[in-house]
Amino acid sequence: MIVINKSFLTVFSLFLLVINFTFTHGARFYVTNRCPYTVWAAAVPGGGQQLNSGQTWIIDVAAGTIRARIWGRTSCNFDGSGRGRCQTGDCVGLLRCQAYGTPPNTLAEFALNQYMNLDFFDISLVDGFNVPMEFSPTSNRCRGIRCAANINQQCLNELRAPGGCNNPCTVFKTDQYCCNSGNCGPTNYSRFFKNKCPDAFSYPKDNASSKFTCPGGTTDYKVVFCP
Repeated sequence: MIVINKSFLTVFSLFLLVINFTFTHGARFYVTNRCPYTVWAAAVPGGGQQLNSGQTWIIDVAAGTIRARIWGRTSCNFDGSGRGRCQTGDCVGLLRCQAYGTPPNTLAEFALNQYMNLDFFDISLVDGFNVPMEFSPTSNRCRGIRCAANINQQCLNELRAPGGCNNPCTVFKTDQYCCNSGNCGPTNYSRFFKNKCPDAFSYPKDNASSKFTCPGGTTDYKVVFCP
């Protein structure tokens, strides 16, 4: 008969717990509004939260999460049940979003604990622009990114939208701008966005250098509106 010391089992169980946490811990996101106006923050997964100027919303996202995004909504009006509408970034009329927002909206996109246990993150203007944004790690000295230009005021006439600036795919809906066939390149419209925010994705097949990485499981992040 094999006899196993109970203290050994306890230590071994704690060891497994630590190992499991190391490889499955997701990330915490600090979403802060530094705009001089109210922004209704949105996240999938995560929901939504009204942020007056200076307020922060904290979101914990599970390890392995993919196709996630955080964005800001503007000029919103919700009733006591959390139903209403936003001028930009609206998510089917809900305060606590369960679906992606309606363009135009500046996006913080990320996927956690992916290849080689790396987090992948970017700022995307593929759905247009509505609020200036910074998306940065708060640890591990990884490089942060920002799109702080006032694109709304400088938006090209044909891309203008109430409260924001549309990406050409939203306006023209052609393969040239939407890359539905997977074969497209930069255009004068995408160059407009790229010149304003060099680190951000300006069209669906933009340069891979617009995507950034940090170690997964040990990195938290901040998303700042109007950095």
